[in-house]
Amino acid sequence: MTAIPQGRTRRATLVGAMCALAVTGTAALTGCSEDPDAGTNGVGKLPADKIQSRTRTAAESATAVHLSGTVVTSGRTYKLDMRLKSDGGSGEVTAEGTTFRLLRIGEQLFLKADAEFWHPEHAKGDASEDTDTAAADKLEGKYVKVPQGDPSYKKFSGFTDKDVLLDGLLTLHGTLETDGHHEESGTRTIRIAGDKGSGGTLDVSLEGRPYPLRLVRAGSAGTLLFTEWGKDFKIEEPKQDETVDYGKALPTS
Repeated sequence: MTAIPQGRTRRATLVGAMCALAVTGTAALTGCSEDPDAGTNGVGKLPADKIQSRTRTAAESATAVHLSGTVVTSGRTYKLDMRLKSDGGSGEVTAEGTTFRLLRIGEQLFLKADAEFWHPEHAKGDASEDTDTAAADKLEGKYVKVPQGDPSYKKFSGFTDKDVLLDGLLTLHGTLETDGHHEESGTRTIRIAGDKGSGGTLDVSLEGRPYPLRLVRAGSAGTLLFTEWGKDFKIEEPKQDETVDYGKALPTS
């Protein structure tokens, strides 16, 4: 039997290890025969437009999702931490240093925030200002039922609507193309990009259903993570002593 030189064995071992790393990296190494799509759901082999179609379908059909990250719109940055499903959602939104909690069950929308949210301007010392400040203080820590006719209803309910939110967010601009194999929180992904990344990027899971996992929006308009796809959660209407109903209009717009 011919002995294999030890140096050759070491080189073969090293190349094998490097090839294994390339499977989960962003590019295959020359000389490696491993298929980065082996053992995956197969969407990595599809054109970018087909991948986008598959991931939208998966997202729309999912019963629930946990969405977190930032969204920049109309010059304002919103930090989101929302759990959403078809009949409602709950979570927190932070904007301009103020955090408020949203809860929607069917058509009923509730908002809970501190006194500053309800009366952000400093009191000027007159009677009306003192009254407004006292009213705002009473709302602190309470769930306020948002009237459907109030302008705030449409604005805030959008943060709790899974279909509306995902439809608006899962959009890449410009010409689509694939941008290599990546990894998001331990899950292998295929990345699709619009206009070589300037139109946004979306990492799609290569394991299980092709859910979207990470979105970088075009124009530095925020980055969002999507987790806990299909994981159900309970949403319950606040207790009566935790709720304030202002009827047809909120105390502030």
